[in-house]
Amino acid sequence: MPEYEPKHGATEESSVEPVETESVEPDEAEGLDKLDQPVESKRDKLDQPDGSDPRPPVDWRELVRDFVKPGRAQVVFAAILLILGLGVAMQVRSQAQQTDYSTMRRADLVQLLDDLNSESRRLEAEIAQLEETKRQLQSGADSERVAREEAQRRLDVLAILGGTAPAQGSGIRVVIDDPNHKVTPELLLNTIEELRDAGAEVIAINQTVRVVASTWFASGRGGIVVDDQTITAPISIDVIGEPHALTEALRFSGGLVSEVQNSRVGGTVSIVSDPKVTIEAVVSPPIGKFAKPA
Repeated sequence: MPEYEPKHGATEESSVEPVETESVEPDEAEGLDKLDQPVESKRDKLDQPDGSDPRPPVDWRELVRDFVKPGRAQVVFAAILLILGLGVAMQVRSQAQQTDYSTMRRADLVQLLDDLNSESRRLEAEIAQLEETKRQLQSGADSERVAREEAQRRLDVLAILGGTAPAQGSGIRVVIDDPNHKVTPELLLNTIEELRDAGAEVIAINQTVRVVASTWFASGRGGIVVDDQTITAPISIDVIGEPHALTEALRFSGGLVSEVQNSRVGGTVSIVSDPKVTIEAVVSPPIGKFAKPA
């Protein structure tokens, strides 16, 4: 290999030229000393006595960017607020519907008012009777006789309500003519419930079935079965109670009259008020297995 000879005047050891250093002024020296000091953290600055925050104000562009592209935490928080808002709105709406009578018809409102007035008069009469009984019992004059009479009266009332004794009083007689046999047990049961809500005290069907708390309705081969007895058309219902309230309970929209006389059933309903409705049908009280009169 060819040998390279150093250039003329060059030595084997390379010579390093001295670098000239610039002189630093005193002010620049102080600035360099500040750079060597440790940087204070944000917490140290916030802990300053004046409480100043060196952070710059949030730019509107950052707000728009956060609104257009929200983070995961913001999405979860918005979903929680949406669910809470929907729950509150549904609760307020349901409460408003329960107490709003603006959508009811005038006839329904009149019937509702009549029912309330009838129930109020009945309760006032019962309160007056109880107050008179209380006064007689507390007077001490022949209180024993009054106590026996009150006990007998309550026994008679319970016998009538329980269906173990005949009853007589003012009321109505309902006759359902169903030529197509479209009247269902559900419709008949709803009719009985409406009569009870209107203040019916005694109910009998076809003068043979006394309606009590344990009465049941079902479909049978020969027609509607009530307490193991087949009810054939026309169906008659004798009811003791306030005649006007009972009649209006059957004539309101969606009641017995409108349901039977529509095209689906094709029947007719007649309602007659009677100041003296007599119901002879009774039920046999069940025999107790464990209890006996004391």
